[in-house]
Amino acid sequence: MVPVFRRLASLAIAACALGASLAAQAEGTDTQRTRFRQAYATASQQGGDAWRAQAAGLETYAIYPYIEAAALTHDLRTLDSARVQDYLRRYPGMIPAADLRRDFLGELARRKDWASFTAMYQPGLGDSLTCYNLQAKLARGEKLVFETDMADLWRKASLPNSCDPVIAAAHDQGLLTNDRLWSRIDVAADAGKGGTVASLAPWLSPDDVSAGQHVAQALNDPATAARDAATWPDTPRNRQAVTFALQRLARKQSTAADAAWMQLGSRFALTEQQRGAIENAIALFHATDFDETALERLAALPPRAQTDATREWRVRVALARQDWTAALAALDALAPAQKDDGEWRYFRALVLNRLGKQTEAASIFRSVAQEATYFGFMAADRVNTSYAICPSSMATDETREAALLAEPGMDRAFELYAVGLQKVARREWSAVLNGRDADTQRLAADLAFRKGWYDRAVFTLSSGEALRLYEQRFPLARQDGVVEQASQAGIEAPWAYAIIRAESAWMSDARSGADARGLMQLLPGTAATVAKKNGLGWSGGESLYEPTTNIVLGTRYLSEMAQRFNGAPWLASAAYNAGPYKVDQWVDARGTLDPDLFVVSIPFKETREYVARVMAFAVIYDWRLNGNALPISSRMTRIGSPYTLPSPGAVRKAVTCPAPAVAKPAPQTTPAVLEPAPAAASSAPGTPDPQR
Repeated sequence: MVPVFRRLASLAIAACALGASLAAQAEGTDTQRTRFRQAYATASQQGGDAWRAQAAGLETYAIYPYIEAAALTHDLRTLDSARVQDYLRRYPGMIPAADLRRDFLGELARRKDWASFTAMYQPGLGDSLTCYNLQAKLARGEKLVFETDMADLWRKASLPNSCDPVIAAAHDQGLLTNDRLWSRIDVAADAGKGGTVASLAPWLSPDDVSAGQHVAQALNDPATAARDAATWPDTPRNRQAVTFALQRLARKQSTAADAAWMQLGSRFALTEQQRGAIENAIALFHATDFDETALERLAALPPRAQTDATREWRVRVALARQDWTAALAALDALAPAQKDDGEWRYFRALVLNRLGKQTEAASIFRSVAQEATYFGFMAADRVNTSYAICPSSMATDETREAALLAEPGMDRAFELYAVGLQKVARREWSAVLNGRDADTQRLAADLAFRKGWYDRAVFTLSSGEALRLYEQRFPLARQDGVVEQASQAGIEAPWAYAIIRAESAWMSDARSGADARGLMQLLPGTAATVAKKNGLGWSGGESLYEPTTNIVLGTRYLSEMAQRFNGAPWLASAAYNAGPYKVDQWVDARGTLDPDLFVVSIPFKETREYVARVMAFAVIYDWRLNGNALPISSRMTRIGSPYTLPSPGAVRKAVTCPAPAVAKPAPQTTPAVLEPAPAAASSAPGTPDPQR
């Protein structure tokens, strides 16, 4: 919880900026919220009891228990069990109580106060505390029992450090038989956890130690393993290691994997499954490199080596070559479920059109155009039809709304959001709604939307008929100045909105593993540079959690990316996701392709889908802002051609709802489905096509 404390002030500002008139919320008053923020800040920063005077009179306020929990957490190193137990007794079942229990159990383990730990411990608090509980058992002089103490842990590929003494004790007690060691090595190897394999291999029987070490080497240093494998005996475990080594080597050095496979393929009696896995990996990574043999390799793969990924990449490579006959053959070779996907239906129509079968192509384009996706909008432009968007609205039910708001957990969720503690607010929200029926979840999402808590609507309304609730799923949040800042930056407001929706799904406190922050997911270093270039104020990375600051800097950075790529929003979107230098490489290699063919050939799955998602979102936000939309193809300019902002008289497309028989959401497997994929929940793309 400490990072939340540090960001209290900026999160509070973010909540206010994102909120749609929170003063109308009945659960708390402005005075209560102001006093809560003050007391909470004091509790989290100073601990002790200084907060109590500031919180006097808030005892009945829904989120009052969070203040005391913050103070206790601050004082964790000096707390005694009696104070913690007292808090747990007064607030049973509450999230801050559960967090305090976990945190204090960790502190007791640090103190090695195993008696107090055992008195407070409850099962189900996570692997780390489970292992501390087993350490407590060992400290009492008790023996471990594998079936009851270790079996569940043993099935996991990796475990926290607190489990190391337990695993060592299990080994010393003779519980880790050779079969048990291999069972966990297999789990860890399948998950790519070479460190776990390396730690277990020395405990194998003398005859198996080298085989275990070969598996670890295959995972940790596949190039060396592939070289050394020429001297390994042909045993089942060494075959397993060879398979891992060649698969992983192919990912980074497909040509080196080729050479190793030529040498090792005849040396080891690999199973059909193992051979297929190796052939699959080598062909697939040759494909992501778009080398000259890629298409032939993919087409020649035996059935045992084919997967959905290899079949799709066969299409991508053929399309990138503009070999329409080969592309049609590759499309025909897709699995039935793949053929039904909007992406491949769109490209089947495109290929048929290039092969002179315009009537058949137009029929497929018209079918795809019934879907409110990137491919649906692109298909609509191909056959010059309106965009198929079928909005719906929710009927209000004041009685049910009042009942839902009266639930303590929901009351706490909205109040925590109102005071800027969004992370904990989402946890309270989930605790209330987990397992609830769809109608209740939609009602809650609509309430959140009306209170300005937009990300709850975006994430909750993500399937079935709820996809038609465009007002809630694509909020405009005009008070954040998106339209104004986009205009000042020289970019289109619908595109800026689309980037926000794709990057963070309107979570103003979003933070990625790469440290990108806020609505538009800016890295602090990037933001600082943008601020300096544009003569804007900069007060550090924490300011990126303030929506207005984030949008000012994010729109300027978007503008920089657009200028780098001749103004093209689609290429600038790719650069925003994968980095401009990667896009430069792709443009150098395949820059003569039409935009739709270029996008389908982007090696990174995340970036391919990101570009499609942003371009589709831009259409929807254009419609939300203007009642119609610029053609998506107008934003998909050819590489090298300049893109200029649309004039007031630019041709725009109508948006209509097709007949009910065909007005259905796109299949959820479609890569360009209009669902959130915030960067805060994913890592930056670093290798081609993570789907493999």
